Amino acid sequence: MAAPTRTTDAPFGRMLTAMVTPFTADGAVDYDAVRRLAAYLVDEQRNDGLIVSGTTGESPTTSDDEKRRILAAVLETVGDRATVVAGVGTNDTRHSVELAKAAARTGAHGLLVVTPYYSKPPQEGLYRHFITVADSTDLPVMLYDIPGRSGVPIQTTTLIRLAQHDRIVAVKDAKGDLFAGGQVMTATDLVYYSGDDVLNLPWLSVGAAGFVSVVGHVVGAHLARMIELYRNGDVAEALAVHRQVAPVVEGIMMSAGGAIMAKAALGMVGMPVGPVRPPLAAETDKQNAELRACLVAGGVKLTDI
Repeated sequence: MAAPTRTTDAPFGRMLTAMVTPFTADGAVDYDAVRRLAAYLVDEQRNDGLIVSGTTGESPTTSDDEKRRILAAVLETVGDRATVVAGVGTNDTRHSVELAKAAARTGAHGLLVVTPYYSKPPQEGLYRHFITVADSTDLPVMLYDIPGRSGVPIQTTTLIRLAQHDRIVAVKDAKGDLFAGGQVMTATDLVYYSGDDVLNLPWLSVGAAGFVSVVGHVVGAHLARMIELYRNGDVAEALAVHRQVAPVVEGIMMSAGGAIMAKAALGMVGMPVGPVRPPLAAETDKQNAELRACLVAGGVKLTDI
């Protein structure tokens, strides 16, 4: 299935959510819930793109076959009206290539490739890893720079080198260095996406195209409006939206972590997606109560009360 038409300044769309992976009570992937969630995120939360099998999708705990089936389910459900990007990054270049090729065969519209984690490779190793994965298919690639999880940042000079590859077109930034990101955008055609909901509005101010969000599971429509307002020059109203959703960002991103709290939040808005897989663990009663208060403060309508 062909991807929806995109512009060079937003090759994957503007409002994307890094989608959780629904599981049944016994820990199996719930493919019916995958389809329901994908439709909800696109049709009700105004996402024009979805990331599947990323960190928030608990990709370290899903098998290659589960990743393929999750991707296929999302493509079948929303692939005609949203860009569907497959997370294929691992800390093994050969495995990442295998996942990239499988995603391409399944029909993914693009690839998200995270910095190899745990191994802490040198910058030359990062460069070769990303180039090798990009060479393995004809799909556009979004790099994922998240040194807090990977242990290694993608340095500015490395990003500028990588930008010379025709299929490496974007960066999901969770490094938080807006000045460095601005330098890369000035020196290259790489398109930036905020990969940290805390910094969504600041990233727009230095030229980002949009967001790859976690809180987009429950306030995606608000974030899409923020992007529209900012791009139309209404910075004051964009700031008002930023402030409105701030409690939601606090509740989901600054407690037990994205996947855990996003799944809890979805349950509170009537879109249950099951538990997390070990080694993650469910939120505590205290965290649950705090999340509920944050969602209410952010104007999110809860349906489980």
